[in-house]
Amino acid sequence: MELNQVTLPVKDMDKTVKFYLCLGFTQIVDTPHYARFSCPDGNATFSLSLENEDFENHSVIYFEHENLDALYQALIEKGITFEQAPTEQRYLWKEAVLLDPSGNKIKLYWAGENRLNPPWKVEKRA
Repeated sequence: MELNQVTLPVKDMDKTVKFYLCLGFTQIVDTPHYARFSCPDGNATFSLSLENEDFENHSVIYFEHENLDALYQALIEKGITFEQAPTEQRYLWKEAVLLDPSGNKIKLYWAGENRLNPPWKVEKRA
């Protein structure tokens, strides 16, 4: 089984689409109430769904990039604001944190081998 996509709620479709395009994603669906993007690497997609009601999204969306520091600097130069610069975490990932225009929390990170094989990895269970 493979994860197909994650859909994020948004308040302002145009503003949020521009944000994700600035991050480097490719838009593959464009409607007034729904947009979908492909990631620059791999086959993953994610989408945006326009919400008319107030919402709180407590999910965190992670996008992995091997050259996190360079990506961070390039996005700063494009005017993207971060809540946290790339920082080494105790769980062996390096993360930068930002919010999209609708308040969805995004973490750009690099975990390398530790993403699927951390030192505390457990065995498969049935």
